[in-house]
Amino acid sequence: MDSLVLPWVNAQTMSMFFEEVAQRHADEFVVMVMDQAGWHIAGELVVPANLRVVFLPPYSPELNPAEHIWEALREDCFANTVFADLDAVEDTLSSGLLAIESDPSRTRQLTGFGWIESISLNAN
Repeated sequence: MDSLVLPWVNAQTMSMFFEEVAQRHADEFVVMVMDQAGWHIAGELVVPANLRVVFLPPYSPELNPAEHIWEALREDCFANTVFADLDAVEDTLSSGLLAIESDPSRTRQLTGFGWIESISLNAN
């Protein structure tokens, strides 16, 4: 699981994320499944050579694995919490993301949809 905590979302920051993922997985070919948020489909996106984007159908958040990660973060880290400042929010978000990333079985439980599992099984 790769993530960046950035101050906004747009084509430029999405391109930064793509580049980070491409560098972290330089010896791999990455297929990234995403919804069709405006910054995901912007014409200015720069997609590295070792990365391909597959878009989910519009208005189908239930198919998006990332939505389940966000739901877990909201429940585990943010529910009924008042933060002193934005730095505290960012610290909590970063800690929550690292906790999920460091637990591969939980990550798989949250994101291992049947259609994803069948793709990865068929790729081997």
